[in-house]
Amino acid sequence: MRNLKNKPDPNLTPLDSPPSVPLIPIARRKTRKLWVGRVAIGGDSPISVQSMTKTDTRDADTTLREINALEVAGCEIVRLAVPDHAAALSLKRLRPLTHIPLIADIHFDYRLALAALEAGVEGLRLNPGNIGARWKVEEVVKAAKERKVPIRIGVNAGSLEKDLLARDGHPTAEAMVESAARHISILEGLGFEQIKVSLKAFSIPLTVAACRLFSDRFDYPLHLGITEAGTAFPGSIRSAIGLGILLAEGIGDTLRVSLTCDPIEEVRAGYEILRSLGLRQRGPILTSCPSCGRAEIDLPALACEVERRLGNLHEPLHIAVMGCPVNGPGEARAADLGIAGGRGVGLLFCRGKILRKVPEAELVDALLEEVEKLRKGAEFHALD
Repeated sequence: MRNLKNKPDPNLTPLDSPPSVPLIPIARRKTRKLWVGRVAIGGDSPISVQSMTKTDTRDADTTLREINALEVAGCEIVRLAVPDHAAALSLKRLRPLTHIPLIADIHFDYRLALAALEAGVEGLRLNPGNIGARWKVEEVVKAAKERKVPIRIGVNAGSLEKDLLARDGHPTAEAMVESAARHISILEGLGFEQIKVSLKAFSIPLTVAACRLFSDRFDYPLHLGITEAGTAFPGSIRSAIGLGILLAEGIGDTLRVSLTCDPIEEVRAGYEILRSLGLRQRGPILTSCPSCGRAEIDLPALACEVERRLGNLHEPLHIAVMGCPVNGPGEARAADLGIAGGRGVGLLFCRGKILRKVPEAELVDALLEEVEKLRKGAEFHALD
């Protein structure tokens, strides 16, 4: 059992919070550190954001376009399904064409794992217990060890071993951790400890309980996720609740938000969850009021337009778009840049100072002009 009373990591202090409203640094649970290519996971490393391609891996051109789009969006590790030998061959073509670390998702056939390793992937996702005979597992582990490639053991509530299901009658946190322990034992028995683990379920309480229990027993890095979370809106909310609980307790070293939609939305949701807890900072934070009967400008349209036009900004700017004179000026002053709306006009703020009054139709353009000035004249220090 590890000492869980770790001191807060100073590297995790939120950089986007106004000094008057600081977030409380979260004390991360200490885990072992390993590398997936150039991305460190565990230890004191930033919590990385992953996704998975939704294309047919055998279609290398289409898959490469999706990988490149994910990398631009900030994805740090990409997983690909490898259902057959043709998909494994496609990895060999893809690997030299992108800089982002690739993880091969393998089930049942050890030869696919070997082919993926030969293709140069930086990680494997497999459960050694479903690979077959021990000698097959030994072959995979030997090849992974030679290449210093970590293996993620992925435990899913929907595919637990039959004896564990029969024992409890349904998936439980204890059964999920026991499943992970069995697979860990196989790898440790072969002298392999470059291990990550995930314990996922659709049920938030089950996922949270399993990850808590695992964190109390092991110090291997944890990959967080709520499996089959759903489409973009409900899936993002489910993931934010489940992952947010764990992250706030210092549990988790990397994550994937699993959504039935464009994988770029998974990356956006992942960073938003981390930003909300002050654990990562990538791109601007937009504060906007929900609008009400006091608003005298079209605030929803204004906020959506600002969000869209800031979509490719990577600097950690805090932007406020406010619609009335009650809370608006105070919120706008606390941001790097802000708009406080009036009747058909808005005040433009920069770090607490009023710059000028701008007609409503010109507010977004004026705000973006000031963003560019800050980008060129100020240093930004992101956690990434």
